[in-house]
Amino acid sequence: MADQAKRFYEAIVIVHPDTTTEQQKELFQKNKATIESFNGSVFTLDTWGKRNLATPIGKNKRAVFFYTLFEATGNVVAELERTMRINDKVLRFSHVRLDERLPLSKHYDKFKTGLAETANREREREAKAQLRKAAMAAARAERGDRGDREERAPRGE
Repeated sequence: MADQAKRFYEAIVIVHPDTTTEQQKELFQKNKATIESFNGSVFTLDTWGKRNLATPIGKNKRAVFFYTLFEATGNVVAELERTMRINDKVLRFSHVRLDERLPLSKHYDKFKTGLAETANREREREAKAQLRKAAMAAARAERGDRGDREERAPRGE
C-alpha cells in the first residue's frame, strides 16, 4: 500500500444545466463524505455557475461548473470517479494531482488569478464584438436602403 500518503488534488465537475440546487448540494455532500471516508479533507468548493461549453456535450451548450480543492489518499480519486460515472447529472469531470511542495492556498490563489484573467479576456472579447456590431449598424445606416440602384432583370431570361 504505497498510495497511503495524503496528496493535494483539484477537481473540476461539469453538471447538467437542469440540475436543481438540491441535487448539486447532494452530489457534493456525497463527494465530501467520500473524501472524508478516505481520511481526507475538502479545502474549498467554488461554483462558477452556468457557462457556455467550448463544444456541446450531447445537446447541451451550457453547463454548471464546480471547482474543488481537497487533500486525501490516492484511492479517493478512483472512488470519486466511479460515483460520478454513475450519476446521470454529471456531464464531465477531471481530477488532477497537485504539486505537494506548494500549500493548497498557493494553488487556490493561482487558480483565482487565472479565473480573473479569463473573465477579463471574455469581457474584452464581448466589448470588441459590441463595437463591431455598432460599426456595422452605423455603416448600414450610412448607406441607406440603396434606392439608387436599378432593378435587375430576373435570371434565366
